[in-house]
Amino acid sequence: MAPILQLKGITKQFPGILANDHIDLTLGKGEILALLGENGAGKTTLMNILYGLYQPDEGEILVNGEKVTIHSPTDAITSGIGMVHQHFMLIPVFTVTENVMLGSEPVKAGDFLDRKKTAQKINEISKQYNLEVNPDDYVKDLPVGVQQRVEIIKLLYRNAEILIFDEPTAVLTPQEADELFNIMRELTKQGKSIIFITHKLREVLEISNRIMVIRRGKVVGEADPKTADNKKLAEMMVGREVNLVVEKDIKKPGDVVLSVEDLVVADQFKNLVIDHISLDVHAGQILGVAGVQGNGQTELVEVVTGLHKAVSGKIAFKGKDITNCSPRVITEAGTAHVPEDRQADGLVLPFTVAENLVLCSYYQEPYAHGVVLQYDKILENAEKMIKDFDIRTPSPFVSVGTLSGGNQQKVIIARELSRPIELLVASQPTRGLDVGSIEYIHKRIVQKRDEGCAVLLISPELDEIIELSDRIAVMFRGKIIATVNADEVSKETLGLLMAGIIPEKGEIASKTEKVVEATF
Repeated sequence: MAPILQLKGITKQFPGILANDHIDLTLGKGEILALLGENGAGKTTLMNILYGLYQPDEGEILVNGEKVTIHSPTDAITSGIGMVHQHFMLIPVFTVTENVMLGSEPVKAGDFLDRKKTAQKINEISKQYNLEVNPDDYVKDLPVGVQQRVEIIKLLYRNAEILIFDEPTAVLTPQEADELFNIMRELTKQGKSIIFITHKLREVLEISNRIMVIRRGKVVGEADPKTADNKKLAEMMVGREVNLVVEKDIKKPGDVVLSVEDLVVADQFKNLVIDHISLDVHAGQILGVAGVQGNGQTELVEVVTGLHKAVSGKIAFKGKDITNCSPRVITEAGTAHVPEDRQADGLVLPFTVAENLVLCSYYQEPYAHGVVLQYDKILENAEKMIKDFDIRTPSPFVSVGTLSGGNQQKVIIARELSRPIELLVASQPTRGLDVGSIEYIHKRIVQKRDEGCAVLLISPELDEIIELSDRIAVMFRGKIIATVNADEVSKETLGLLMAGIIPEKGEIASKTEKVVEATF
């Protein structure tokens, strides 16, 4: 029986970069194929070719044994290929039904939209694949996990047989991720085929039937999840041995560096997004903030770094009030910021890699003499940072917008961690990075902590929060509902706290009952 999907000799080259080098891929009916690779390996390029966003320079695509030409996502959907993006493509103010029917709206007599017909089909799909969702709910009112179900329903509504999941658990709690895996298993039981892209090795081993590893644009091998382990997969991805455990000594915290007192923040629509929270971050301490995205973490980071105004409350840096100060004032005081959205807040995409690496200090010595930029010093700095942080770029002079997302993140990390700082505010610092880069960045964050720097770490990745943090604050609906010691809490308990559930004593086998301090 022929595979449902075959990619033969797919090659794609950009200026200075061979992104895909004669890649062959097969996907069987009812199979979950995990696609692994380090940043810049070519995974995203390959999937963009399959989904019609790029055109290959060489090679061909076969669906059910027949060659197809895919010039656009519309062609991909027509060929039975759909993609669930990491960042959902939903309109919040539309209902589930309106989002699902968008672009293929059924009509009834008088050219009126037939919402009832679409809602009926949504209910049928929900029942068939265990995708519980109410067609009449507004997307803005749905939890993240349910929004993801809507994305899947959109593809099944269009009769997709091949589903591409791009980092699907990035914004989910562990419980929501488990629910997604159950859905994926149900989809394959009923004949759907899945390509699963993720950087989380544990998930690959748990959910996939077969693992394919790409490195520097080439397929370097396949692995069986029944016999592979994290260490083997990491070595295949990076080409060297990777230490997957964060090595961190117990360190006594020093004085308070960052103090947040009774902070209240509203969004642009005057809705309360941070509700009277207080926290302290000490020198030589990593305070992790855990929570499902959208519970106030983004606004907390923005207020602390000067990107958003507080309604009330006080923020102090080493005892000095910096509430509502400008980003430059806060940066010059001795802080570094790794933003959640690298493209919107961390980079100037048309600028070169070299220029982005000095965005915080381009107007200071040695990069400027008066009003004249010293490009030899800027280039010297760029060459060092590119080497030290393994930034994959053909040149320091290319636009940073041409780099892969992971390499864009490395540019930010290099710029922020290479400066003398006393406070590091890191929001999702390893987002989109491969295991080798994660290992390196985790070491650098711990190194900063050991040097006496205070670290405020925000991440939806529980493994990252638990391994790096000394203390963990859990945010839910704008409040800190619990503060725990990182070495005394289980991932299961943190997952429940992120969902707003305070576990009762003895409910979960962990050591958290003595440290959970609910503060409603």
